[in-house]
Amino acid sequence: MSRQTETPFLEEWLSIRCGINAAAAAAAATITKPTARAIVQAWTALRDSLQSQQQQHLQTLVNSQSSLHVAEPQAKLLLTLLQSSPTSSFPPLFTLLYTWLRKSPNPNSNIIDSAVEILSHFHPDDTFSPEGVLLLGAFSFVPSVSEKTKTRCLDMMLKVLLAAEKGKLLGELPRVLAGIGYALSCSVTVCCVEMLDLLFRIWGKGDGCVAHGLMVLYLFDWVVSNLIGFGYSDKNRVLVQEGFGSFKEKSHASLFVVFMAGVGVLRALERRGVRLSEHVSGMRIKDCVVGRIEGIVGDLVSRRLRFGYDDNESNGAEEDRILLQCVSIGLARTVAFSGHSSLFVCLGLALLTEIFPLPRLYRSVFESSCDSGGVELREIREHLDGVLFKEAGGVTGVLCSQYVLADEESKNVVENLMWEYCRDVYFGHRRVAVMLKGKKDELLEGLEKLAESAFLMVVVFALAVTKHKLNSNFAQEIQMDVLLKILVSFSCVEYFRHVRLPEYMETIRKVVAGIKNEDACTSFVNSMPSYADLTSSPDQKTNYLWSKDEVQTARILFYLRVIPTSIECLPSLVFRNMVAPTMFLYMEHPNGKVARASHSVFMAFMTMGKDSEKNDEVSLKEQLVFHYMQRSLLGYPGITPFEGMASGVVGMVQHLPAGSPAIFYCVHSLVEKANQLCSEVFTNEADAWKKWQGEPEPSKKLLDLLLRLVFLIDIQVLPDLMKLLAQLITKLPRDAQNIVLNELYSQVADSDDVVRKPTLVSWLQSLSYLCTKATNQNAANRKSESEDNPTLSSIADPYNSGRATARL
Repeated sequence: MSRQTETPFLEEWLSIRCGINAAAAAAAATITKPTARAIVQAWTALRDSLQSQQQQHLQTLVNSQSSLHVAEPQAKLLLTLLQSSPTSSFPPLFTLLYTWLRKSPNPNSNIIDSAVEILSHFHPDDTFSPEGVLLLGAFSFVPSVSEKTKTRCLDMMLKVLLAAEKGKLLGELPRVLAGIGYALSCSVTVCCVEMLDLLFRIWGKGDGCVAHGLMVLYLFDWVVSNLIGFGYSDKNRVLVQEGFGSFKEKSHASLFVVFMAGVGVLRALERRGVRLSEHVSGMRIKDCVVGRIEGIVGDLVSRRLRFGYDDNESNGAEEDRILLQCVSIGLARTVAFSGHSSLFVCLGLALLTEIFPLPRLYRSVFESSCDSGGVELREIREHLDGVLFKEAGGVTGVLCSQYVLADEESKNVVENLMWEYCRDVYFGHRRVAVMLKGKKDELLEGLEKLAESAFLMVVVFALAVTKHKLNSNFAQEIQMDVLLKILVSFSCVEYFRHVRLPEYMETIRKVVAGIKNEDACTSFVNSMPSYADLTSSPDQKTNYLWSKDEVQTARILFYLRVIPTSIECLPSLVFRNMVAPTMFLYMEHPNGKVARASHSVFMAFMTMGKDSEKNDEVSLKEQLVFHYMQRSLLGYPGITPFEGMASGVVGMVQHLPAGSPAIFYCVHSLVEKANQLCSEVFTNEADAWKKWQGEPEPSKKLLDLLLRLVFLIDIQVLPDLMKLLAQLITKLPRDAQNIVLNELYSQVADSDDVVRKPTLVSWLQSLSYLCTKATNQNAANRKSESEDNPTLSSIADPYNSGRATARL
């Protein structure tokens, strides 16, 4: 048997290749295999014609089919029993004769002729069974059998199949298909077209699945390989050219079966390409099949795009779904197509609606009642374990390879479908996550596993798009449109990015590098959800807290990371209206990574336009500082990450105009917060200063930031900072003062700033002297001491600083 080395039985080979034999294998495992002694006893009992136990003995032999050897004398015995047994014994007798036939290297044609003669006397209703179809097909496949006998077998087989009910045929599909496969592989052409037409019409509306389609694909692969190998070129021509060529939709054939049969033919032709190239008929056969497949797919694409890419309510939606599934699996198993546009679009539709059917699943969850969640969970589990999901990577690879070959109109169609799909997934998963979190976590995990694989598909496809369209062959407007759509789509699926993908990093680098003009930046920022959307629940029935919306947070984090890369091109008005509200909102997010990203956006805005600042930008920066300091210090040290706030403060003091009121406000706010934290720390814990020597406490971090600002802030604000800092330091316990002074000494000594260093040296000497004079008295005594000491009082009071200024 061509390419069938695992088993001599075609039905078993088909089941193995299609992955549908798991249940049968599990059932077979529960059956105790007969021993060799039991097998011998069964044959002996059958020879003795023990009619009362005949069925039992036949079943014993059938159960050992995989290891059973049936010799010629035993085959003759089976024929004798066939003539005298009731119809209930026909199936096991057929199975044993079939076992003899397939395992015998040279089956006796006289026995076959006798068997066919016996079967010809039975009515089709009596002889129908999957085993009977299998046996008749196998008889016709034996090369040594005469054409007359083969013709009789095919004629009988066709009558049996026509008399059978579709339900019975579908119930034992592997055996029925194997019988038809044997018949189509024989040398005679009689009944070939009729048999093919019958095969195409076994399935009715709503019947069938991908596993059935795969069986048909491998069946025709096997059949055509045999016809080519045996040299039955005339049979091959009749089978393909007349069978496929005469196919019409009005014949009520199942389209997915016709498609998968065609793919099976093409697979066989591909392997035999060298031999077929010598014959014109081989090319005609291929052209006939390709034309039929492309016609089926073209009609499917027209229907699906007419009703919407994810429509499931139109007439024939179920049949279209099965056909889409089979198209994706079939095209992943052949390379016979080169850039046919309908096939490319069909692959995109299959990926978005059948392999990763997230929008449909979300709708199912929304529409279901609270008590019916098990239905969706079972459906998701079956999908994750099914062949479609397992083939997702291969189908995506074919889609990307076909993308380069497709025409531009088809490329645009699939691209738009992909970007629309990403938005649908974002809004759907956000709502589902809010609805199911903490209630149906297992269902939510299944959806997320499916969405994670969909993310990989989106990334790989986006990389193919960027490689094709980000070049000089396309206008700048087209490139900008593609870049923006990819960025927005990536933001929608960012929640599902859990691994570092080289394809993702390469695409992001290319896309972000291209967003370098004002219109593109504005369009990208305007695609971000508004403040009202961010704080509103996607499901009005659920209690909602924006900071716990992980899907939305992942999307906003994407924007917060991308915006700083092109903020120089962003108009101030757009930043104020769209970015600033979101930035300040997410500064209060409990996730430190998200909060730090918000601070980074603020720092990027502060640092932009240093050389050529516009008045409106300066004004907006100064306005934002007041709100920024309030938000940051209010959440510090609980929510506000120190690193993020420090970067924002440093960027602000370095890039605002010298002497800006906003810088003065920043300094006063930081000192006030540091004073509050230090007071709380040293009031509750006298030895808190010891912790400053290890990992810095929040109060110490803030004090370190102030010390750093001494060397960064402009000269106009420096005196005010020194006075406030002196006031703060002199209130610290003696040991804490020593720590701060030592750090100041070290920083001043290492400083190369010739402008402010002399002033800082004088100030540091005076501050050291004042700290030496301070005592470890309580706050009340410290206050009375400040009233008696005019020098310390003048330093502590920034509005009465005459003597302090002279001294420093």
